[in-house]
Amino acid sequence: MAIIKRVNRSKVADAKAPDSTGQANGVRKAVFQGNRKKTVGVDDLTLLSKISEDEINKNLELRFRNGEIYTYIGHVLISVNPFRDLGIYTMDVLKSYQGKNRLETSPHVYAIAENAYYQMKSYHENQCIIISGESGAGKTEAAKQIMQYITHVSKSVGTEIEKVSKIILATNPLLESFGCAKTLRNNNSSRHGKYLEMIFNPSGAPIGAKITNYLLEKNRIVHQVRNERNFHIFYQFTKSAPQKYRDAYGIQGPESYLYTSASQCFSVDGISDDRDFQGTINAMQVIGITEAEQDEIFKVIAIILWLGNIQFQEGPDGGSVITDKSISEFLGYLIGVSAPLIEKALTIRIMQTQHGSRRGSVYEVPLNPTQALAVRDALAMALYNCLFDWIVERVNRALVTSDRSANTSIGILDIYGFEIFENNSFEQLCINYVNEKLQQIFIELTLKTEQEEYVREQIEWTPIKYFNNKVVCDLIESKRPPGLFAAMNDAIATAHADSAAADNAFAQRLNFLSSNPHFEPRQTQFIVKHYAGDVTYDTMGMTDKNKDQLATDILNVVHSSSNNFLKSIFPAPQETSARRRPPTAGDRIKASANDLVDTLMKCQPSYIRTIKPNQTKSPQDYDTRIVLHQVKYLGLQENIRIRRAGFAYRQAFDTFAQRFSVLSGKTSYAGEYTWQGDDKTACEQILKDTNIPPTEYQMGTSKVFVKNPETLFALEDMRDKFWDSMAVRIQRAWRAYVRRRSEAASSIQKLWNRNKVNVELQRVRDEGSKHLQGKKERRRYSMLGSRKFYGDYLSASKPNGTLWSTCGLSSSDSVIFSMRCEVLVHKLGRSSKPSPRQLVLTKKALYLVITKIVDHQLTQQVEKKFSVSSIDSVNLTSLQDDWVAVRSKSSPDGDMFLRCFFKTELVTVLRKINRQIKVIVAPTIEYCRKQGKTLIVKSQKEETANDYDYYKSSTIRVGTGLPPNSVSKPFPRLATGVSPAVRQPPAQATAKPAPVKRAAQPRQQPLPQPVKQNKPPAPVSQAKTTQPSPPAAPSLYEINQTTQIFPAEQSSSPSSAPQPIESPAATKPTAFATPSQAPRAPPPPAPPAAPQKPLYIALYDFAGRSANEMSIKKDETLEIVLKEPSGWWLAVKNGSEGWVPATYVTESKDSTMSAETPVNNGDSSPGVNNLAGSLADALRMRASAVRGSDDEEDW
Repeated sequence: MAIIKRVNRSKVADAKAPDSTGQANGVRKAVFQGNRKKTVGVDDLTLLSKISEDEINKNLELRFRNGEIYTYIGHVLISVNPFRDLGIYTMDVLKSYQGKNRLETSPHVYAIAENAYYQMKSYHENQCIIISGESGAGKTEAAKQIMQYITHVSKSVGTEIEKVSKIILATNPLLESFGCAKTLRNNNSSRHGKYLEMIFNPSGAPIGAKITNYLLEKNRIVHQVRNERNFHIFYQFTKSAPQKYRDAYGIQGPESYLYTSASQCFSVDGISDDRDFQGTINAMQVIGITEAEQDEIFKVIAIILWLGNIQFQEGPDGGSVITDKSISEFLGYLIGVSAPLIEKALTIRIMQTQHGSRRGSVYEVPLNPTQALAVRDALAMALYNCLFDWIVERVNRALVTSDRSANTSIGILDIYGFEIFENNSFEQLCINYVNEKLQQIFIELTLKTEQEEYVREQIEWTPIKYFNNKVVCDLIESKRPPGLFAAMNDAIATAHADSAAADNAFAQRLNFLSSNPHFEPRQTQFIVKHYAGDVTYDTMGMTDKNKDQLATDILNVVHSSSNNFLKSIFPAPQETSARRRPPTAGDRIKASANDLVDTLMKCQPSYIRTIKPNQTKSPQDYDTRIVLHQVKYLGLQENIRIRRAGFAYRQAFDTFAQRFSVLSGKTSYAGEYTWQGDDKTACEQILKDTNIPPTEYQMGTSKVFVKNPETLFALEDMRDKFWDSMAVRIQRAWRAYVRRRSEAASSIQKLWNRNKVNVELQRVRDEGSKHLQGKKERRRYSMLGSRKFYGDYLSASKPNGTLWSTCGLSSSDSVIFSMRCEVLVHKLGRSSKPSPRQLVLTKKALYLVITKIVDHQLTQQVEKKFSVSSIDSVNLTSLQDDWVAVRSKSSPDGDMFLRCFFKTELVTVLRKINRQIKVIVAPTIEYCRKQGKTLIVKSQKEETANDYDYYKSSTIRVGTGLPPNSVSKPFPRLATGVSPAVRQPPAQATAKPAPVKRAAQPRQQPLPQPVKQNKPPAPVSQAKTTQPSPPAAPSLYEINQTTQIFPAEQSSSPSSAPQPIESPAATKPTAFATPSQAPRAPPPPAPPAAPQKPLYIALYDFAGRSANEMSIKKDETLEIVLKEPSGWWLAVKNGSEGWVPATYVTESKDSTMSAETPVNNGDSSPGVNNLAGSLADALRMRASAVRGSDDEEDW
């Protein structure tokens, strides 16, 4: 018997436990005492310091009074009936035993079930659980809990498997109703034996079952002692039958029938007949018993009940007659025969004489009332016995399996225990005989066979004496010399026609057994000295019960019935042969008991020995005398001695070597058995490599014997750890593979998503290029492969942003395009000059936003607004300039004429929103400056202008661009293993540029390009870094302002012409760009003489809000070193630099002007150095000049 450590099957492995260092060690350590609560006494009787029956009894009593009803003797479980609910069969308790060996948990019936299931699944060996003990000791409850446990732990996914599990569990309430009854010793006593064999597939899931029935107590149908009851089903049916059965079968209460009222016991404490009847019906439905079959079952119950109410009185001819003819008539209706036929079968016996093999005469012999009652009772018992056998067979049909892979099983034997009454007859002899056979199995497997195996395997062993009850079994079943069953058969054969004569003949034959030391004859009685005690049996009526034959005329009545169900459950009448007598009840019981023994001997057994603590069924009483008697006849003392001296585990060499080969590097490699020598040497090598001391095991001739179960558990634990380690390695490799696959998938998804976006952007770009294809020269930076149409470059779509609020947008407005641009504004007495604006396009309207100074604060206003539907056309020149005229059909303020670096994108999105907008490309642009005032702007090539245009006197001058039929380059491919730079849209127009720590160099050197950010960043240190980060791409407005070129400068100094500057998209740094790919910058011009620096005076107090903002006080003198068009100037005060608002300072009148051309601030011309008094005065002067001028050329 192998009891081994195993991992939990029903749940995911526990989280890895940290080792002493706090880190996960990868394999959970087995803790055998982890789930065990503190116990009282010893939970294994082999641990008793003194082995005696009194010490065993004291330990059991101590545990019983503390609610501990289970105790081990090795792998044998001792169970004491508590006669109360201890709460130890809950689902939580059940799960706590799942996957555990018996040393990890407290003794329990679940531990026995778990061990049997694991042995069956691991070793593919059939298992059986033998439950033995007195009647009322708790055998049926133990069997029920074992079934509950096994069906739970073997539960698998699958409709058929779940159905089988439900049917197996449903057999309990069904067979309890038809096979259990209240006795003086037990309120739910099994009055039949049952062997349930659960069949499993190779994966351990139940796929079928088979029930074998033994020794139904038929006599209980017709007779019960006082305070006992008939079978439960009679009381359930008479109390809770539906109205249809009461009407059809005439069902009344149990007090109305002789078979249910003779004992005057109708109710039982703790049993609800109404609830149990519903449970019986539900069980029938689960098993698949149809409603029609249920009707027939309950009709047979009704027939038995009414049959018991038939009474007889002596007739005039000395025979007997039925006192109430109405009962026989109703019985005829239920059975399906005529009433006279029933009356004749019950009151007249038909006898037939024989002469050798020939038939003789037939006689009708009247029966007296006593004999008629015996016939009535015999018919009732036969009806119920046949019905019970049919129910068992019907259950087996529901549980039968055709799966050929089913090769393992677990059997559960629940048979009523040893019985000793005041009057013991044939039934008690049969029951006690079966219990003797079970005790013999226990002796054979745990005492006799074990010691014989030690001798056979040449194991060092000191024999232990024990009582072998085989002599008692032979006394009952032997043929030579004849035993009790053989003596009864001889008596029946001698006087078969007269029961009394047969009983006397049987009593005389018992004298031949008087020499047997376990037998004692006493006139009409005899004593058998069973293993459980001496029992006195009465010989009166034994031979008739052993004959167990129903009269032929009774069988003929049943088979003449119109009820097909009755005819199907009854055996057909057979012709009696003179040469061969029919088998008696004793013959059938002996054959069934031997078949049961053969079945059990083919299985690996587990034992549960039940003990009844008292005869009063009280949860408080513990009768020491009664328990001590049971301890003695169960042989617990001998069992303990053998267990302490023996070996807990034995296994064949080949099986042991195969199972534990992974524990030695010499017997296996990577889990494969690689040993080349014999199996015995392999076992020795494994035990040596696992450091098992030689005192813990012995090597036999064909098996290895392990003394203590702890040693086996250690081996199993090491084996589990090996496979756990292998599983962890596989899991680690799998997780690495999954991680790599996930990362690859993520990379592919990112590339795909980015490529999908790029494809869409490229599609939009190429679609926009078609509008200008072959019509307009292209700027080379517009044809770069990295050029993408992002749309919202000013983040105008940000809710509650400055542009969002200025344009009055709502959540339904979607910003499609936003960009800085320039429009022409006139200066007093001068040519029109570009002025910065911001352009915002939604699906509904096009907004032109201006930034003004109001009350010395920068504010934004909508200067013009065109609805998209009102836009008629977009006009462009055929050269590479960036000027666009957006013409409206109905704008009173005139059209929009603006310079936009991303003109192609603007044209594309306008056409995408409104397909009716015309794109006109011509040498000149015609537009309305205001309503009724049409202007024509010419375009002219001027090679000195290079890539950048400039406007003067209604003429746009620009260098030669790429041919009109030029095609954009494809998107650049990313270098392998390099992540692409993320393109961030430009910040809003009100962002402050970062101050740049200026190096000590002449002022004639070109100023560094300001980097546009949300707040003025801290000055950059001059410290040299190993790899400086590439600067952010400058915005359109910043490029335009920092590279502003005037015509006079261009003509007078050609060498100072502006150099090509990339667009924001073109200058976007990427991870794969190299210095060699950037446009080569021209050499700087010769530095002029250092100019004097102008001074500025603070007009107001300003408190800096960040580290790179300078706090100033009113009237403080500052030096301005850099002016940004965003409204922030870089100032120097007392040697420190910082940003100040341009509106907070003004140039000092005493300062010396710089020789350098001042930076244009958008709304002021190069020749104007201040606001000329006030902004209002300047505006009035401008209006007056416009009204008095006849020359529109500059406007």
